Amino acid sequence: MEKGLIHIYCGDGKGKTTAAIGLAVRAAGAGKKVLIARFLKNDRSAELVSLKKIPGITVLPIEKEFGFIRKEDNPVRQEAARYYSTYFETAVRMAQQEGFDLLVLDEINAAVKLRIVEKDRLAEFLENKPESLEVVLTGRDPAPEICSMADYISEIKKIRHPFDEGIYARPGIEY
Repeated sequence: MEKGLIHIYCGDGKGKTTAAIGLAVRAAGAGKKVLIARFLKNDRSAELVSLKKIPGITVLPIEKEFGFIRKEDNPVRQEAARYYSTYFETAVRMAQQEGFDLLVLDEINAAVKLRIVEKDRLAEFLENKPESLEVVLTGRDPAPEICSMADYISEIKKIRHPFDEGIYARPGIEY
């Protein structure tokens, strides 16, 4: 049995999710079974159209949207925390019980920072994950405790971004 490693794609630059999706496509192409769980997003991102057509890739649907979630405690953040904690547990259960080879937890670092997924619960999962399960965590500002568990940490640094000039996210490019 091959040991599954832990990857973190972080930083303020564009491409963290893109890197994770690229790895998912590569793994599926090698005959591996991939599960993608996406936090703080919606199901309208263009990559989902392609991912759903690739044998071996399962994307866990997001059934509720919360818009912009603030770190301060408020009813929306509390509701999002309940939803995403359950969503996380669903992804973990599926990864453990259904024989997935790769689990992508997209924007999990932001979900932890916003306290809508408990850092200790993520750490517990990573500590006790199935031996062969490869796990990818994306998002800015990963917790130091989570970084200490990672085998790979890749930081994507923004040098220039069109948003700084007033150009907003474009379909097929940023989402």
